Amino acid sequence: MDKKTGVYICSGCEIGKSIDIEKLSQVASEHNVAICKNHSSLCSVEGFDLINNDIENENLDRIVIAACSPRTKTEIFNFPENIILERTNLREQVAWCYEPGEEDTQMAAEDYLRMSITKVNNIEVPKPFIAENISSEILVVGGGITGITSAIEGAKAGYTVHLIEKEEKLGGWLNKLHKQIPYRAPYDTLTDPELNDRIKELGQYDNIKIYTSTTINRIDGQPGQFEVSLLVRQAGLQNGKEEKITVGSIVTSMGWNPYDASKLSHLGYGKSNVLSNVEFEELVKNNSVKALPKNILFIQCAGSRDKDHLPYCSNFCCGTSLKQAKYIRDLSPESNVFIVYKDIRTLGLYEEFYKEVQKDDQIFFTKGEIEEITEDNNNLKVNVKDTLLGEDISLSVDMIVLATGMVPAGTEDLNLNYRLGKGLPELKYDFSDSHFICFPYETRRTGIYAAGSLRAPMDIASSKEDATGAMLKAIQTIEATKRGEAVHPRSGDKSYPELYLDRCTDCKRCTEECPFGAYDENEKGTPLPNPNRCRRCGICVGSCPERVISFADYSINSVSAMIKSVEIPDEFEEKPRILVFVCENDAYPAFDMAGQKGLKYSPYIRVIPVRCIGSINKVWISDALSQGFDGILQIGCKPGDDYQCHFIHGSELTETRGENIQETLETMMLEPERIRTEFVEITDYYKIPNIINNYVEEIELIGPNPFKDM
Repeated sequence: MDKKTGVYICSGCEIGKSIDIEKLSQVASEHNVAICKNHSSLCSVEGFDLINNDIENENLDRIVIAACSPRTKTEIFNFPENIILERTNLREQVAWCYEPGEEDTQMAAEDYLRMSITKVNNIEVPKPFIAENISSEILVVGGGITGITSAIEGAKAGYTVHLIEKEEKLGGWLNKLHKQIPYRAPYDTLTDPELNDRIKELGQYDNIKIYTSTTINRIDGQPGQFEVSLLVRQAGLQNGKEEKITVGSIVTSMGWNPYDASKLSHLGYGKSNVLSNVEFEELVKNNSVKALPKNILFIQCAGSRDKDHLPYCSNFCCGTSLKQAKYIRDLSPESNVFIVYKDIRTLGLYEEFYKEVQKDDQIFFTKGEIEEITEDNNNLKVNVKDTLLGEDISLSVDMIVLATGMVPAGTEDLNLNYRLGKGLPELKYDFSDSHFICFPYETRRTGIYAAGSLRAPMDIASSKEDATGAMLKAIQTIEATKRGEAVHPRSGDKSYPELYLDRCTDCKRCTEECPFGAYDENEKGTPLPNPNRCRRCGICVGSCPERVISFADYSINSVSAMIKSVEIPDEFEEKPRILVFVCENDAYPAFDMAGQKGLKYSPYIRVIPVRCIGSINKVWISDALSQGFDGILQIGCKPGDDYQCHFIHGSELTETRGENIQETLETMMLEPERIRTEFVEITDYYKIPNIINNYVEEIELIGPNPFKDM
């Protein structure tokens, strides 16, 4: 079937003042398109109707809209799925960032239109991968407050939920609580633990199946088709019974463990009457102390925010100490409470509870650092320095409670059958990985979500909220999988990697570099794709030296064709050309924002958005240099845990692949400076002009690419 392309050029939003629309139309006509039309406002009702009528009357199957950024007006330019749509960014990345009416501005617009037309002629409409027998059931691992809440929310939404707990009963740490912090005004009365109410609520749903004394033998498969083998231990049986279930997605909520207080001997642990906050809570819960001591000291951040122990804030400790101080005073009006802190952190409405506790004259607060703890007969003598009083103080107390921090429980017990490991990957503090800025709950295992204190330190209220969010994502995964769509950050993408294994050399690069474990492999090392695990980042496209992997709408050939469609001036025109690959998540929006702010930069660049700069294949580098581009700039998300690449380590891979690129340059006898990689956040739009202009200046100093005109 012949391809029929319609090109529509908008002259609104100052585009017509900056660019000669008639000359641009001639470029389209040179590319054998079926229709080329201009309009003053393509996003208007009349403009949309113009395009839509042509689709119906002329049987167009490919549309190029040369107007504003593809990140805008998406609700307007929404055509049937069988139509390939390409948006040429003439507004933000040409008209608004280059000088109007200049030759270089016109040349940029014409090149971008050529690239768009070439692209639509080299891609196809993605046909989604839809697996058979997709399960709508959900597994929740961990029966604490996070898991219980998650299960309830899933059941409310109409899904069957399997809730498993390795202990004999549900509840986790809630079983050890004497009281909870009040969540509602007037914040002056502690509440009983909510565990019994939550367990009672679980029983109201027939679509929740509860497994206690249960562990996981193995998890195989992919979203929609996770095959889970459970080991259910029964009373009187040592080995237990295996039970198999199939689920569409998984919420992990294994919880936390208290930091090992035995490592805190410098804070008195090991001396009589020095307890951790967890131990003290259990004492009171179990009525193990007949009478509370007269003077009790709480030491905050006991091992937390400490480079030698836990470098992070554990979030729940301050609230817990305030709660314990409150019930000490309720149970023993004669007792005095002292709280020594680095900072009291009571976020949100917890500040109201903090204010209530402060009203008690027998609860003494001071900021300070513990200098020394000694025993004096039956008393503990504590020296505190750097206090708010401006002088060192000494306290004589009967008991010390250490506000120890929170350590994630870990996920190795998931026993995932992934080549990348049995558990979920972890960040530097051993919390389950997530892109905590943009995509909380998400892990590198598609369809498997982390919730509660497994993901980050948090208290009961935050864990419940987290549980709800993770369950929502688990539900979204199932429904997206049924439609053959990707989840974040390319939500709705129906493409998936197609492998031409006849050319595969079993080099294992795709299986090793895929951040999401989308590829397993056989004994030879041949990749075995799991399409529903794929996030459509294209990193495997960038990794493959044999061009084996492609997507219907994103392939080696389609991008190479775009590169070759750019007209390269000869060296005597002194107009260098620099190819700029930008990741679609941070860098491309930053370019748009620069244009929206009216920031100007060199018109010698040509931008190609890529799914991730980790998807850049060295073939594109070779093609660009052979075509005569004088330099290549790669701009992606910032790598690292502090601002994670949307595809985890795509940006880092670009750096590690640099050796291969340098080999390409050496083979072509070109300077290493002709390729550069930069990283930006989405808010770094103001840096774009400097990045571009400085690099253009450097390329001009190096001189033209010797491959020009060859």
